[in-house]
Amino acid sequence: MSVSLYYTARRAEPLTDGESAAVERVVTAHRATFPYDDEESLYLYEPDGGDDGPLLDGSTKMPFDPGRLLPVLAHVLDSVTELRRSLPAASWHVHLDDLDIPWDETEGYALPGMRDADLLAELEGL
Repeated sequence: MSVSLYYTARRAEPLTDGESAAVERVVTAHRATFPYDDEESLYLYEPDGGDDGPLLDGSTKMPFDPGRLLPVLAHVLDSVTELRRSLPAASWHVHLDDLDIPWDETEGYALPGMRDADLLAELEGL
């Protein structure tokens, strides 16, 4: 059984050219710095073109390797945080399967302990 992170932004107006360029910059930077070539990364679905569809929609399957889970989760959440800040007028929903990821104006999207060095070292040893 796999666990995935899902991210969706909605609003009535489509992306502007400037917003589309900002999204592309975030995606390009994310891919250039993603730590694992063999893991799923930030993935945005193709828009369906409908007026009632999401502005931005995507998901990332989390790795099974405990030593990679938190680094992948942190990297993707950092990128989703940048996306949200690029599209501030949108309504966002970010969740790890059934667990909603809270938004914090200062920290962005994060889970408690996901950057804890001791926890990361312990998980790498598994």
